[in-house]
Amino acid sequence: MTDLKWIHHLERGSGNLTVLLLHGTGGNETQLLSLGRQVAPDAHLLGVRGRSLDEGFPRYFRRFSATRYDQAQILSEAQALSQFVQEASQEYGLDPGRVVALGYSNGANIALATLATQSQTFRGAALLRPVMPLDEPPAADLSGVAALVLHGAHDPYAAHAGGVTPYLKGAGAQVQQHLLNAGHELTGEDVHLTAAWLRQFS
Repeated sequence: MTDLKWIHHLERGSGNLTVLLLHGTGGNETQLLSLGRQVAPDAHLLGVRGRSLDEGFPRYFRRFSATRYDQAQILSEAQALSQFVQEASQEYGLDPGRVVALGYSNGANIALATLATQSQTFRGAALLRPVMPLDEPPAADLSGVAALVLHGAHDPYAAHAGGVTPYLKGAGAQVQQHLLNAGHELTGEDVHLTAAWLRQFS
């Protein structure tokens, strides 16, 4: 629906949990639907397309290099994404207090930025191959928020990912972290670990 200002796709489930699916670079609102259904069989799945098209394909914020990001756009899009979650919850009759983010790569990074700046948005977040996108992440109160962080041991971005878990733990989040024998791509172990972690919300 265009009045919600984000291109999105809702696939309803039989439960009352909503998993917000946030794609990787070049993906779209349906990229993670199959993954979402594997890890959360009963949840509502809400896929959202990133609105930054500076490189010719969807991202949630522009980058100046592989590890330098547009800080102003990250902050504004994190705020806009938080607002979208609230408006979509009202529009579709979803419980805004039972929304968990599932983000991959660029999608994991916008989920992390949203947690850092709009901490009330998600009850939890599964962050698959994240890095810390904010140059100066603000102090946040994430007590009561659960986070899953899955890094790939052979991920070329791994060297830039070390600050994610310390930041989340420092903010009070309950963090489960795993280092997988993988690169930047997702594996069956990602599916298994994410599904197991999501069961706490059922």
